[in-house]
Parts: sequence; structure tokens; C-alpha cells
Amino acid sequence: MSENIKDTEKKDAGDIVVITPMEFDYEKAWKSMNPWDNIPVYFNIGYASTDAVVKRGLGKKVAIYWENSNGDSRTVTYDDLTRETNKFANVLTKLGFGRGDVLLLRMSNLVEFYVAALAATKVGGIFIPTSTMFREKDILYRVNDAKVKVIVTTPQLVDVVDNIRDEAKTLEHVIVIDYLGEKPSKPEHLSYTKLMAEASDEFESVRTRNDEVSFIAYTSGTTGDPKGVVHYHRYGIAYEYLARYWYNYDTPDTITCPAEVGWLLPVSSSFLYALHRGMTIVLYHEMGRFNPEKWFEMFEKYGISVFIGTPTMYRMLLTVEDAEKRYNLKRWREGVSAGEPLTPDTMLRVKERFGIVIRDGIGMSECMVYVHNMPGMPIKAGSCGKPGPGIIIELMEVPDEDDEENEVPLRPVKTGENGVLCVRIDSHPGMMKEYLNKPEATAKVFRKDDNGVDWFYTGDVLRKDEEGYFWFVGRADDVIKASGYRISPFHVESALMEHPAVYEAAAVESPDPVRDKVVKAFIVLNPGYEPSDELKKELQDWVKKNRPPYMYPRKVAFVTELPKTQSGKIKRRQLRRLEFEGTPWQL
Repeated sequence: MSENIKDTEKKDAGDIVVITPMEFDYEKAWKSMNPWDNIPVYFNIGYASTDAVVKRGLGKKVAIYWENSNGDSRTVTYDDLTRETNKFANVLTKLGFGRGDVLLLRMSNLVEFYVAALAATKVGGIFIPTSTMFREKDILYRVNDAKVKVIVTTPQLVDVVDNIRDEAKTLEHVIVIDYLGEKPSKPEHLSYTKLMAEASDEFESVRTRNDEVSFIAYTSGTTGDPKGVVHYHRYGIAYEYLARYWYNYDTPDTITCPAEVGWLLPVSSSFLYALHRGMTIVLYHEMGRFNPEKWFEMFEKYGISVFIGTPTMYRMLLTVEDAEKRYNLKRWREGVSAGEPLTPDTMLRVKERFGIVIRDGIGMSECMVYVHNMPGMPIKAGSCGKPGPGIIIELMEVPDEDDEENEVPLRPVKTGENGVLCVRIDSHPGMMKEYLNKPEATAKVFRKDDNGVDWFYTGDVLRKDEEGYFWFVGRADDVIKASGYRISPFHVESALMEHPAVYEAAAVESPDPVRDKVVKAFIVLNPGYEPSDELKKELQDWVKKNRPPYMYPRKVAFVTELPKTQSGKIKRRQLRRLEFEGTPWQL
């Protein structure tokens, strides 16, 4: 595709840079497919990602290239993946795990994550991905909320599970994988290696309907406990429009998403959207921070053609001097970005150095990317694009923060005005079923407009320009989007409030030149405590210790009082607005 960049001399925050291909017909692309057309009545994601691929003659094709930071490596074909998932399906069946039962995965980027998840779905069960950064309270909540029966983990991560086992009401089995020279250490741990050695590699997958539950992805809310986002078996094929019109996947592609597989971006993009298509995935267990030099080595080694990452990852790739000259990147043809807004300067620098036009998009765990840039479409740097093929989007009026008790009816805004992005439910087969055990929370996001049409209320505030491009503005609620994570301010604030020095706290997102957005905490101290750099560091370390480390506030401001509504609720939006004044993200 021939592309050129226009308006590159404009540098001000509000200026638009357009990357323009030779020609593109968006209306034709949008009408080209109905996402529902790809979905059969019966569909099992485990079978579709393994046995069905082998039956298409792709058994010898590599499914996963795996490495870790220690230099260990492994190559898994679709024949291998089919045999291993069948074995673990037999293991689960022998343990009494079956249709509707729930398995929780607590492990890093390992092949066994894929094996266990797919095996659970083959027997008609449900899997839950989790972050390795979660601590006891995070795992215990998920186990009891979802009635988890089996946990699969590694020796390095099993301690958290052991610490909560007496309180885990439904947990029956903990299976531990041999890894990094360590093996299961307690009698109550079941050995994954031994169980697999004794299992048959033949298994007939349960026949599931496309609308049976296959996995639950927990996400933070604005307040209270995490919400379990319930998804169907059809999830993988419900996003064929993304595979074709965002990732631009082709079966010969070798793809990768460097993020930890406990999060939904890699679970979707480099797992559930990819395997049933017979694609090859590079899976890397990075034991430490993101190493951009190592990733360029893997681009060359494996011929990675599609890279899916957050803007922070792209910015870190740009720190590697002369990477485009020192490494063979000729197979790299596509770059996709999600998790946080992509700034124009990052997009342009990646285009200039690597010849890759990054396609930004916006979505949520409840309903993955629904607005995105498409291959061949003129791209306005900083815009998250247009609605995907067949997906119906509307921007609705933003509720007033002071109007706390009344639910505002869904009413469309005018072009150019800020509005809450809503997805028409009947246009999107990838929509979640519900929030597990939270009917009130589900009702707040599944809402009707004045005409009785059902919409999913995302809480993301965007505006649409005259050409139909959408631009991210912020959140209607208080969820913080920082470095690719969605963080509940409640969890940050509650951790801070547990420290004896803190009287009150409010957490909001704040602009950052490297990470795009970070957590900032506004803190009112108790009598007897004075602001200091030492106390700031102490509070940051306190949050790291008591919550997943990515939640800690990188910025701290000591204040005498917090802005509040008449009923006493903190006006986080007001704090957020002050943080972003004079920046490209100004609300």
C-alpha cells in the first residue's frame, strides 16, 4: 500500500496529522460484512482452535513459538496443541471438572496457559485469566465470586493460592506446573507433569452452543469489588471484523502481543482471535521490564509480521537506536495499538523509522474494540478511527456529575460535541453476557434510548468530527486508564486510606510524557503529619505492597481539602480536568 504523510509541519496540540493512502471507501467496508454472519449455532472455542485447525491440514504448522528471559524456548505445532489440550481435558474430567465448572489461571506467558484455557472450554467449562501481580485478596475474591473449582499455577506463584485456600469455599484442586527448575512442593499440590503423563491424548470436545459461557475476564469498576465480565464461546469468531479490518490478519502471519496473558488484550488478539485461524503466535515470558532490544531480536528471529501493543510499548521500541538498520524487519507489516490513546508524535515517529502505520482503536473488556482505524483508511493521527464493519455506534449525552441519583436518558449529541460512546447491542455478537452476580451493575450499562433500543453504555467520552472520525476525550465515570491498565480509583484510595497518615485521598489519571497517563493521588493528611518527599515515597511503597504494583500513584499531591458534591462524593472529574488543562487531552 502506498501511503504519504500530510500536514507534518503542524506541531500544536490541536493540529491534525493525516496519513493518507491512495484510496479507500469506508462506507463500502462498513457494509461489507455483518459480524453475525460468521457465527454457527454450535461452536466450541477449544475445539475450533485445535482439532478443527488440524482437520484443515495445518497440523504441522507452528501454533506457538515460546521463549523466556532465561533463554528457554519451545516450539508447539497445532498437532502438539491438540494433543496437549486433549490430555488436559482428560485430566480435568478425571478430577470431576465439567460443564459449567470454573478454572482460574495464575501464571505468566506460558504455553500451559493456552493449554489449560482451551482444555477447560473443550469439557464445557469456563476459564478465568488473572494477572500475576494480583495478591491474596484479588485471587480470593475471584475464586469465591465465580465459584472456582480448579486453579492452575506455577511454583513461583502458588504461595498466594496456598494463603487463601482455607477461605476459598469451592476450590477443590490446585495444579502446579514444573517451571524454572521448581516443582510442586506440598502434598496438596497436584503435579501438572504427572497428570499429563498419565492422560490420553484423545478427547471428544463437548458440543457447546455459541452462546454458552467460555471465560470470565475481571475488570475494575469505579467503586467496590471487581466485576466479572462474562463472555460466550462465540467470542473468538465474533470479532472477525477486527481480524480483517483492524489487525489485518492473514493465516501465514506470525503475530505477537507482549502484554501478560492475564489481561484481555493478549487473550483476545494473540489467542482467541488467532488460533482458530491457524496463525502462528510468538509468546514471550519477560521476567522483568519490557526489553525493546530483545523484541527487535525476536522480530528478526521469528519474522513477526503483526505487532499488537500499547502506545507505551511503541514508545519504548523507539528508544532503540538504529533498530531499523541493525535488525531485519522486512516481515513486519502491521502495527496495532490499544489500551490507551495513541499520541500523534508516536504514530509519526514509528511511521518515519519503520514504515509502519499504527492503527489505533478503542474498546473495553465488556466489548472489545468497536471503533478503530482500518487498513487503507486515511488516518488522522490521534483519532481512534471509525466504527468497525457492521457495528452501530452513537455518542450520548454526558451525565452531570452533580446529578448523582437520577439515571440520565440516553440521548444522542450533535456532531462535534462530547458524548458517551454507546454500542448498539444487537449489532455486536461479541458483547458480554453480563457482570457475574451483579445485576444492578449490568443494568447500568445495558440501557435503552428514548425509542426502546438497547445500548451498551461504555462510559468513554468521545467526540465525532464532520468526517465521522472519533476522538477519545476521557471517562464519564472515574476509571483510570494508565499504561494500558484500567484502574479503579477506589482501590488506590482505599489502600492509601489504610495508612495512618492519610485522612482522605482521591486518585485520578494524569498526563505523562512517557506512559501517556499515570495515576495521581491527591491526599489530605491526618493531624500530626506533614508533607514531605519521604512520606510521598512511603505512601507509594505502601500501595505497591498492598495492591497490585501497577496501581501505585506515580504522582502525589498533598492538599488541605478535596472538592466534593453536595452529598459528599469526591468530584474526581474536577481534579482530572485540572490535571489536563493546557494539554492535548484537555477535557
